[in-house]
Amino acid sequence: MKAKIIVTPKKAVVDPQGKTVQKALEHMGYRGVKAVHVGKYLEVELDGGDRETARKALDEACHKFLSNPVIEDYRLEIAE
Repeated sequence: MKAKIIVTPKKAVVDPQGKTVQKALEHMGYRGVKAVHVGKYLEVELDGGDRETARKALDEACHKFLSNPVIEDYRLEIAE
């Protein structure tokens, strides 16, 4: 199994890295970019096992270690 985890800043949080990228795109001539949010993408390969157990364990890891729940949201997908 493979888990895909996408971590992004919460909408209400100022994202200075995203603002820098947005301004750079504008400076390079790309118009109409309303907002940029810079986050993290992780792929975790798992040994077989129970999908629901893996989801619970990774959800806990995301909440405790892989993201900062105060300022970030995450989305977790597990594929075969």
